[in-house]
Amino acid sequence: MKHPTLRTDFTERKESMLTRLNSSALSIPLLLLLLVSTPSTALAARGKDKISYGEGLIVNVPLPESEVEQVVEDVAQNGVIRGTKEYNKDQFVSGAKAANSSSVFPAWDQGGRVIYKVRTEALDPRNFKDSGDVGTLVVRYVVMPQGEKNTVLRIDALFEEDFRRTVHPSDGSVETAEYKDIREHLDSIEVMKAQNVEAQKERQELLAKKQNLALRNNVAPAPVAQAPVQSAPQTVESSSDNTAQEVPPPAASEPTTPAPAPVGQTLEQQIKDVRKQVERLVKQPGAPLKSAPFHTAGTLQLLTPGTEVLILISTPYWYGVETHEGQHGWMERDQLELLP
Repeated sequence: MKHPTLRTDFTERKESMLTRLNSSALSIPLLLLLLVSTPSTALAARGKDKISYGEGLIVNVPLPESEVEQVVEDVAQNGVIRGTKEYNKDQFVSGAKAANSSSVFPAWDQGGRVIYKVRTEALDPRNFKDSGDVGTLVVRYVVMPQGEKNTVLRIDALFEEDFRRTVHPSDGSVETAEYKDIREHLDSIEVMKAQNVEAQKERQELLAKKQNLALRNNVAPAPVAQAPVQSAPQTVESSSDNTAQEVPPPAASEPTTPAPAPVGQTLEQQIKDVRKQVERLVKQPGAPLKSAPFHTAGTLQLLTPGTEVLILISTPYWYGVETHEGQHGWMERDQLELLP
């Protein structure tokens, strides 16, 4: 005979075990789901924060190759590599020089014009993968024509250690900053070209007005000189009194020969006035000719005091100028003075 109490205890333990098994069966899939989803979420977060190295920058510039190439040459010669800095130094690397080749990059054989900007003995430049030594920092620009009105520009940056010769790619900061500098130059030139066209138009209108005025001054005396000559025979035939009165006009025609002198002096004075409007002299102690109208732009050359420059464009703080050698650039307004 089975004891009722033992039966009851057994039944309760059985039901308790089944309950635990059911709860375990429900928790196992949930646990597996958490185990599967947690790594994928972490990987996605890590992928979002991952930095890409060595991809460089390729852009299509809607301008002719010649213009882009000129600006890239200017930027390559400005002596500054942006988007990086040396250990505990300025927000850029200075002391760079333009070059036609570099052993840090493999030889380029895909066409276009290749220009390099090289900085030797760079100390631990930032934004390069695992860099931490002294070496050579190089930016490579490749300018390739894309039809007549478009240009493909490619920019890459590498850092090579001097001791181990290990090459470290950029994370894209250098390429982006260098292109920003190039873009600002291109925009400034486009503004300069538009305003230069407008200034040329105004100068041509001004010169046309002055030439018309000069022509009127030259032509006006001519009829006065011819009229007495034609009337001279008539005055002789009519009467001596009238002849006496009409003879002076031919005599008065004698001053018509020196008449161009005052006109010439007037034109000369007009030319001087025009020169004062469109030309300036470099003040003491000299001033830099910049590649763009901002202080951090590269210096194209240093102009000595008294150097004459032609004003092509005027802005509130800068002049777009041209030297006698044909070099175009920008100068601050307070670095120039009027002609004497």
